[in-house]
Order: sequence, then C-alpha cells, then structure tokens
Amino acid sequence: MAAPAPRPPGLCCCRKGSAAGPEAPPAPPPPPEPPPPPDVASASSSQLFSLRHLHLGLELRPEARALAGCLVLELCALRPQPRALVLDVHPALHVLSASYRRAAAGEAPCSFAFSPAEAAAAAPAPLPPPPCPLPPPPCAPPCAAAPPSTATFLSAPCIAAGPLPSAAAPPGEPPAAPPPAAEPPPPLPLFAQPPCSACPLGFRVDPFTDYGSSLTVSLPAALQPHQPFQIIVRYTTADGPAIWWLDPELTYGNAKPFVFTQGHSVCNRSFFPCFDTPAVKCTYSATVKAPAGIQVLMSATQSTYLEEEGVYQFYMEYPVPAYLVALVAGDLIHADIGPRSRVWAEPCLLPTAISKLSGMVERWLTAAESLYGPYIWGRYDIVFLPPSFPIVAMENPCLTFIISSILESDEFLIIDVIHEVAHSWFGNAVTNATWEEMWLSEGLATYAQRRITTETYGAAFTCLETAFRLDALHRQMKLLGEDNPVSKLQVKLEPGVNPSNLMNLFTYEKGYCFVYYLSQLCGDPRHFDSFLRAYIEKYKFTSVVAQDLLDSFLNFFPELKEQCVESKAGLEFERWLNATGPPLAEPDLSQGSSLTRPVETLFKLWTTEPLDSAAAASSADLTKWRTFQTVLFLDRLLDGSPLPHEVIKKLSECYSSQLDSMNAEIRIRWLQIVVRNDYYPDLYKVRRFLENQMSRMYTIPLYEDLCTGTLKSFALEIFYQTQNQLHPNLRKTIQQILSQGLNPLPAIDTTAVTTDTPAMVLEDKVSEATNGAISLRDVNVSA
Repeated sequence: MAAPAPRPPGLCCCRKGSAAGPEAPPAPPPPPEPPPPPDVASASSSQLFSLRHLHLGLELRPEARALAGCLVLELCALRPQPRALVLDVHPALHVLSASYRRAAAGEAPCSFAFSPAEAAAAAPAPLPPPPCPLPPPPCAPPCAAAPPSTATFLSAPCIAAGPLPSAAAPPGEPPAAPPPAAEPPPPLPLFAQPPCSACPLGFRVDPFTDYGSSLTVSLPAALQPHQPFQIIVRYTTADGPAIWWLDPELTYGNAKPFVFTQGHSVCNRSFFPCFDTPAVKCTYSATVKAPAGIQVLMSATQSTYLEEEGVYQFYMEYPVPAYLVALVAGDLIHADIGPRSRVWAEPCLLPTAISKLSGMVERWLTAAESLYGPYIWGRYDIVFLPPSFPIVAMENPCLTFIISSILESDEFLIIDVIHEVAHSWFGNAVTNATWEEMWLSEGLATYAQRRITTETYGAAFTCLETAFRLDALHRQMKLLGEDNPVSKLQVKLEPGVNPSNLMNLFTYEKGYCFVYYLSQLCGDPRHFDSFLRAYIEKYKFTSVVAQDLLDSFLNFFPELKEQCVESKAGLEFERWLNATGPPLAEPDLSQGSSLTRPVETLFKLWTTEPLDSAAAASSADLTKWRTFQTVLFLDRLLDGSPLPHEVIKKLSECYSSQLDSMNAEIRIRWLQIVVRNDYYPDLYKVRRFLENQMSRMYTIPLYEDLCTGTLKSFALEIFYQTQNQLHPNLRKTIQQILSQGLNPLPAIDTTAVTTDTPAMVLEDKVSEATNGAISLRDVNVSA
C-alpha cells in the first residue's frame, strides 16, 4: 500500500487579509465522515448521489501555467438528508469556495463571467434574497491557530460577496504599503433565473492517496431525496497529473504556449473536482476563455466560438465518465479528412497529417459500424499533440488525442487510430465500472480493432500485428513472472495503489485472448459480432462489470449455456479472470504465416551457430518488408541480446545504413540492440537519436538500457546536453533512471555543457539484470 500523501497546509478564507471588527466566532464542526466508497481509487461519495450534469467555467492562464475554474454540479441525493458531499481532488488543485443553490426545474445551463465587470454587467435587477437552507457559516479563525495534525475546516464566503475590507492604519503612522496584486479570481457562474446567488458551505480538504485528496462539503440539513440542487466550487489548479503546460519551445512551431489534459486513469481530479470513478457518467458543458490566438478544443459533441466575448463553448450531450473530459489549446489549425472527421495539428504538421489520414478515418468508421452498429458520437476528429504527450493515444470522445511522433510510422499510426476508433464502442459507450476490470475496455477494444483491420487490410496483416503484440506480452511475462498478480484480468486494487499501474499488456493482450476465445465458442466471428452489437445496444452510456458481459454472452447463445462452456475444464471463465500467468488459449495466427515465416527464417539464420552471414544477408530485403515484420525481427534480436560480437558486427554491416532511413519505431529497436551489445561503432547514432527526440516513448527505453549496462556515463553526458528540450515531467523521469544506485544528480549549468564535456566520473558496475530490461513501449502502447 502506498504511503499517504503529506497533509496539505491549512487554508482558510481569512488569508486574503484581516478585516476590521470583532473577533470571528469559532468555525462550525467539520462535516461527518461519509461511508467508504465502492471504488477504492476514489474518495468520493458517488454512491449517495445522482449526478445529472456538470458545467465548467475555465480560464486558461499560460503565463502563470495555471487554470482558474468554476464547477457547477447538478445533483440529486439518493438518500434522505445526506450530510456531506465528497469529491475527488488533488493537492495541485486549490479550492477557494463551495456554495449551494436550489436548482430550478428545466432551467438553461448557467453561463460564466470571467471578470467582476462582466459579472456586474450581467447581474439582473436586485431581488429579495431567497431563504437559505443553510446559514452562511462564520469565517474560520486564522490558519496558524489550527492544530497541524488536523485538516483545517474552511468556510467559504458567498460567491457574490466582495473582497474583505482592509484594516485602517493607526493614527500618526504612515499607511501600510498596498498588498501585492492578487491573481484574478476564478470565473463566476451566472444563472438565468432566481435564485441568482448561492449560499456558502463549509468544506475541508483531506489527504487520500499519493495521487489525490478528498474534498468534503457540508450540505443543508433539509435536503431531501431526488430534490435537484447545485454545488458550486471555485478553484485554481496549476501543473498537476492531468494538466500539461508546454512553453513554446516544446512545440513544433516554437511560437505559442500549449496545454493539454490527460485524464486516464485518475488524473482529472487535478483538472476539476469530480466523482473520479468510471462507474459514474454524466453529460457536461464548458465555457473556456483563452488568450487571443489560442485555439481551444474539447471532447464534446458541440462547440462554438463567441468572437465578441473571446470564449469557446462546448457541450457533450451523452454521459461520459470524468476521465474522458479532455481539453487541448494551442497553435492548432484543421483540415477536413472525411465527411465527419477533421484533423487538428500545428501548422507545420498539418500537411503530413492530411496526407496520412485523408479518407482513411471514414473507411475505418464505416467498417466498425458494419460490425458493431452506428457511431453514436457524431464527429470523429483527431488532434496531434507535441512529443511531450505522455502516452501514444487517448480515446477522448469526438476528439482522439494522439502523439505527433507516430506520424512517421505508418503502420503504427493505422493501428493506434483504429484502436481509438474501437474505443468509441468499447470503453466510451460501454465502460468498465472499476479500474480492476480495465480489460473490459482494452481487451474488447483490441479485439474490435483487429476485426476492423481484418475487414480493411486482411487477415494476414492482423495476424502479423497480433504476433508482434503477443511476443511483447510474453516478454513482459518473463520479466514479471507468471505468478505476478498484475497478470490477472480481475486485478485486486489495493487502497493507495494508482490504477494507472494496471495499464499493462495483460489488460490488452490477455483480455484480447479471452474475448477471442469467446468468439471461437460461437463458431463464426460474425455471430460474435452480432452479440457485441446487442451488448453495446443494451449497455451503452452505462458502466459494467465482467459478469454483465459474460451473462449477456450466455443468454445470447443459449446453446452454449446448455453446454456449460463457462465451466469447461481448464478454460473456465472464472479461471480466465482470476488466474495469473499467460492466456489460457491464444489465437490461431496461421493466416499470417506469409508475413511471419520470413521473420522466423531470418532470425534463425542470424542466431544459428556457426553463423553464415552471407546466407543471412541474402535471405531477405528489409526495405521491402512491412514495419511490423521488421520490428518483430528486431524485437527477437533484442530478446536474444547480448549476441556474439561477430553477429552484432555483421548485423551492423548488413542493416545499420538501411535502418537509418526507416521510421523511429524501427530505429529505436536497432539502437537498443546496439546499446545492449555495447557495440561502440554505432553509439554515435544513439547520441544523434536522443538529441532529436522529445518523446517519452523514444527516450525512456534507451535511457533504461544505457543505465542497465555499462554506458551510464554516456547517458549522463547526453542528458545534460539535451535536458532543456525535454518536458519537466520527462526530465524528472530520466533523472530518476540515471540516479538509480547513485547519489542524487548534481545541478549543472546546462548552458555551459558542450560536446567536448568529459563524461562524469562515476562508480559504475555492470548490472546483473542486463538481459532483463524491458521497454516501456512494450507496456503502455496506448490508452
């Protein structure tokens, strides 16, 4: 179990300055503890409420690397008089106030004011204040008086209140210097009908885990079940797990700042307070203000830009879990690539993106619809993000996020986009209810992806890609051991463990193998397609557990239920879900033999003693191979490394120049072979590659291999020369890799480092785990 996060410092509403007047009365008692949530990764009390809709008012502040937000939750209590509402938040998110408002029946979504002047201009004529169900609690005493071991109870001022008055200077003394200018306040909600103001509520923030905190908000005592109400939370948030700010230098255009969010799995609690669990879905709307010249996009079915106000408005009309609310903003332009698709990218990347994807996305969507029913999300747009994007791709509804680095690798681009297309049905429409069963999204999406590629590119190509991924699965199995609990499909998530740690190839490939096994029980994959179509129709816009899928499967095929296929010896459904180790059965990939057999032949020629290098070199022309053939061959050489010196020398003579002109997925594998075999003649290519890469997926594997072997000093030298071009999060990860077994890395003035800088003198020992390194690329292929 992970250690709990350090308790955040106490906060209170009095920090803005002392007000003249009598001493404030004592703070009201803190809210009671809620019952434990069913999702151990969420501190929220989602089981006590029905979430109808959430509104977001967001102001992007790139210069401060901050976001100011106002969240309006539309809720109904499911039980009488709930005393508190608990939301997931994060230490990077600072809550300023919480308020309650009665929800008027059928009222339009609120709008937002982004300055006091806008709020004053939009304010209606004064009305008598409505009776407040909960009297405003008095202001808490100064935070310094709070016991350090207890979370400070916060009293939020009414959101309509002005700033506290300043204390007058004593007679005869010069007036005090004015306080430094404060950051502008977060947006204010504007309601179209009374009540136009909200009543302040007490709240507190407590530690939860190292990936989040809990926000507990007191509720009015008279709240009744199924009575609609609104909770308004105003906050600011800076760099957190969900929000990635990029300086212009980290973009391709080097001209404008860039920001994107990444919510999977439990990161969006640092974006906005929420029920951060996949079990809860709701519609959402957002109003976003950004600096002039910055294009804003969100994962929404509708979007508009109000030029006079300089704000973007978004609306997602279908319920989605919190992790699928996504935002990106920067120097982005678009082009249509199909009747319901467009691609967004920085201007210098757009022509490449168009050439790679024009007409293709519609082809894939049409194939998916023929298998699993109508595409329900309206548009399917793609935005290419800078290399700092921490994963390959993310299936945000209506707007897939994908790393721009993948553009040069055509076959990987095809597979990654089709995988995200498949998530439109499996993961977005029907979602796993807990992170312990993530395979319900990833395993089904991988199966659907391969059905789509079979329809569009043929069975041989699909079998080749599957062989490549299953090779990676067995590589990971060898590293982790067959008894490792993360190899289960139904993983038991212990409290405090980040669900993102469960994103591994078992989730994808073992999940795929189970789904493929179910399809084979039907005899014809088209029958299984019909079942999945019915499954989507039954459960769309809801969250499910494995038993929902398996019960639906047996009910759809009563003849299989009569045969008790769920209890077949050695292949029991329960064993598939809860046994550690490899898949109980793997797919027949013989239809791909025309593509995989040449790989196996070439690998055997290069690894059979004595080596006949002439025969090996003449047996295949890698320039005519598919990318997946080449990476499969190189991965198998990686598995066999270190190779005899004669073999690596001949491999370099035969292939090194050819591979230089191939895509990054191929080049990184060859360079890993170079590093794992300490082949010094090609080390300059490793340096050149890392000097031109800013992507996690192309830097981390090489740094891991360099530090596992004898080349850590070489790695340190490259890192100190290139670290300024890396995102701070990636820089920190590489520093951790370089620091393993060493004293903390010294701070170095990188502006003084030149290519002539001698390697740092370090006590290096050859690791006994040289052969055990595994590329992170083989673990987190995409979301």
